[in-house]
Amino acid sequence: MSSSLTEERAVELSIGGMTCASCANRIERKLNKLDGVTATVNYATEKAKVTFARSVDPRDLISEVEKAGYTAALPAVEAAEPEPESGDELQSLRNRLVAAVVLAVPVVAMAMVPLLQFTYWQWLSLVLAAPVVVCAGWPFHQAAWTNLRHGAATMDTLISMGTLAALGWSVWALFFGSAGTPGMTHPFELTVQRTDGSGNIYLEAAAGVTAFVLAGRYFEVRAKRRAGAALRALLELGAKDVELADGRRVPVEQLAVGDRFVVRPGEKIATDGVIEEGSSAVDASMLTGESVPVEVGPGDGVTGATVNAGGRLIVRATRVGADTQLAQMATLVEAAQTGKARVQRLADRVSGVFVPIVIALAIGTLGFWLGTGDGVGAAFTAAVAVLIIACPCALGLATLTALLVGTGRGAHLGILIKGPEVLESTRRIDTVVLDKTGTVTEGRMSLVEVHVAEGESREEVLRLAGALEHASEHPIAQAVARAARSDATVEDFANVEGLGVRGIVDGHAMLVGRPTLLEEPPSPELARKLHEARATGRSAVVVGWDGRARAVLVVADVVKPTSKEAVAQLRALGLTPVLLTGDNEAVAKSVAAEVGIDEVIAEVLPADKVDVVKRLQGEGRVVAMVGDGVNDAAALAQADLGLAMGTGTDAAIEASDLTLVRGDLRVAADAIRLSRSTLSTIKGNLFWAFAYNVAALPLAALGLLNPMIAGAAMAFSSVFVVSNSLRLRRFT
Repeated sequence: MSSSLTEERAVELSIGGMTCASCANRIERKLNKLDGVTATVNYATEKAKVTFARSVDPRDLISEVEKAGYTAALPAVEAAEPEPESGDELQSLRNRLVAAVVLAVPVVAMAMVPLLQFTYWQWLSLVLAAPVVVCAGWPFHQAAWTNLRHGAATMDTLISMGTLAALGWSVWALFFGSAGTPGMTHPFELTVQRTDGSGNIYLEAAAGVTAFVLAGRYFEVRAKRRAGAALRALLELGAKDVELADGRRVPVEQLAVGDRFVVRPGEKIATDGVIEEGSSAVDASMLTGESVPVEVGPGDGVTGATVNAGGRLIVRATRVGADTQLAQMATLVEAAQTGKARVQRLADRVSGVFVPIVIALAIGTLGFWLGTGDGVGAAFTAAVAVLIIACPCALGLATLTALLVGTGRGAHLGILIKGPEVLESTRRIDTVVLDKTGTVTEGRMSLVEVHVAEGESREEVLRLAGALEHASEHPIAQAVARAARSDATVEDFANVEGLGVRGIVDGHAMLVGRPTLLEEPPSPELARKLHEARATGRSAVVVGWDGRARAVLVVADVVKPTSKEAVAQLRALGLTPVLLTGDNEAVAKSVAAEVGIDEVIAEVLPADKVDVVKRLQGEGRVVAMVGDGVNDAAALAQADLGLAMGTGTDAAIEASDLTLVRGDLRVAADAIRLSRSTLSTIKGNLFWAFAYNVAALPLAALGLLNPMIAGAAMAFSSVFVVSNSLRLRRFT
C-alpha cells in the first residue's frame, strides 16, 4: 500500500440530535466499525474527533452518523461564534417546560387532593394533560422513535412509552371504561388487589413525569451551551481595532503580516509582532502568568492581547489571525475540552440494562395475563402498570434536586458548580495543581522591604519616592505609590525608558529605578540588598536624590494570608499539592516553602501547563487544577477537575468546572468537599429511585398495583429524594 493511503488525517465533526450519553456511545461504535477510522464522540461538546486513513472519504463519516439517526457536519470556520441552533433548542425547551409546568400542576393537584375532584374533574385533567404529554414531550417521543428505528433503547424510550401508555390507558378508561362517569373520584384505598383497570386514570403521572424530565433536559442543554464560551472569552481578550503607523485606525482583522502599528501606554498590543521603535514594560500576566512586567525594546518580540504599561511603541506584525499565540491558546482550550474523558450519567449507564428489561417485562406481563384468560382489560392494566411504575419520576428528580440544592448552597459559599458531570471528578482526584500568580499569591506587586542608607529616614524615603512613583503607570511604581501614600508634589517628571523615572520633589533631584541612573554607585550594603532581592526572584529599585543612592525598595507578588491554611486543608482531603507557575524557580520555591508545598514546577509556558497536567495524568494521577489567568484556561480544561478563581479572567472561569467566586484558596477545599457531598447525595437518590422501581415492578406485573398505591409509592419516592437533597442546605 502506498504511503499516501496509510497516512492519516483528522477531522472534527459537529454532531446533532444526541439526547444522552448512550447516543454518543452509539455514534462512536458506528464510526469505529469503519475500516481505518478511530473516533471519539463527546456528548457534552457535541463533537466527534475522527482520525481516518486518506482512503476514507469524510462524506462517508457524515453518512454513517446520519444512518444512526443523527446529524453531522464539518464545523464552521468561526467556531468561537455561538451556534444559533443551540439557542433555538434552548428557547424551544424553555417554552415547552413553562407550558408543561403551567398545565401539569393543576392535573397533579386534582389527582392528589380529593377536595379538588369536582364532578367532571377527570375530563379537565385530560384536556390539560394531553398537550403536556404529546406536545411538550414531543422531543422524547421523537428521540424514542429514532432509537427504535435503529434497534436501541434509552431513557427517552422509557419516558415516551410510559407517558404515552399512561395517557393512552387513561383515554381508554375515560371513553370506554368507567373512569369517565360523572362524580368519579380517586378513593384512598391502599389495598393490594386485582382490578380490570377500567376505572383507573394515570394522567397526573403522565403530565408530572413529562414536566420533571423536561426541567432536567432544559438545565442540561443550558449547561452544554457554555462549552464554547471559553473560546469566546479568550478571543475577546484581543484588541478590537488598531492604529497603523500612517495614522489610520482599522479593525484588527485587517492587519496583515508586515504592517507597522502604534501601541500607546495602557493599550493592548493588537497582534504578535516585533518592536521597531520605543521601549516600555509589557504586562503579560494574563497570558503568561508572569507577575513582573517585562522590559522590552527594539528587536524584542511582543504578544497580542498583552498590555503596554509604559512608553509608546511601534510594532511590526509577524503573526495575525489564527497564527497568533492567543488564537493558538484558544485551540488548546478547545482540544482539551473535546478530549476530556466522557462522563456518562449514572441514570444513562443503568438505562442500557434497565430500559430493555422493563419493556420485556411489560410485554411478558401482557402475554401472560392474556394467556390466563382473565380478559384484555386486566392484561393491559397490568402491562401499563409495569410501564408506569417504571417511569422514572423520582429518577428525574434524583440528580436535579441534589444538584439544585448543592449548587444553591455553593453559591452562598462562593462556589459555582457547572453541572453533574463535575461532581464525579471530585471524588477521584488525588493531586491538586495550584497556579501561583493570583491563586496562591495576590497577583499584584506590593512593597515588601525598604532598606535605607545610613543616616536616612525610612518615612522620608517613602514620602519622596512615593510622590515620584505616583506619576508613573508601571506596576512596580504603583506598588511603591500605594505603600507610601505621599502628598508631596512632583515637578519636571520624566520617564527614562527601560531604566526608571526622575523628577523634582521638594527641591530634590529625585530618581527611582536602576542603579545606572545614579552618578555614583550604591553603598556596599545597599548593593548587597539589591543582589539578595534579585537572587530570590524579587524586583528591586534604587531610590536616590542629589546624585546619591538613599534606599533600596523591594517589591514582590506576596502570598495571600489564607493560602497556607488552604494548602493544609487540601492535604487533609487526601490531595497532593503541586505549585505550577510561569515565574522563575527562585520565586516559585520561595512561595512553595511559605505555604507548605513540596512539589514545584516553574518557568512553564501556557502550552507547557497543559503538558504538565497531561504528564501527571499519564503517571496515573487524577488531577485538579486551580488557576485564574488566560494562561491557565487550557490546563483547566485538560485537568480532570478545573477550579477557577472568580477574581480571574473570563476565559479561565469558562474553561473550568468549578468557579470560586472569592479570591480565597480555602474555598477550593470547601468546593471539593461540597461537590463530594452532592455526589454522595445524588448516588443515594438514584439508589432509592431505582430500588423503588425494582420493588414495585413485581407487584405491577402480578396485577396487584392499584392507582392509589402506585401514586402513593411514586409520591413517597419523590418526597424522599427531595428531602434527602435538602440536607445539603446544612453544609458548612
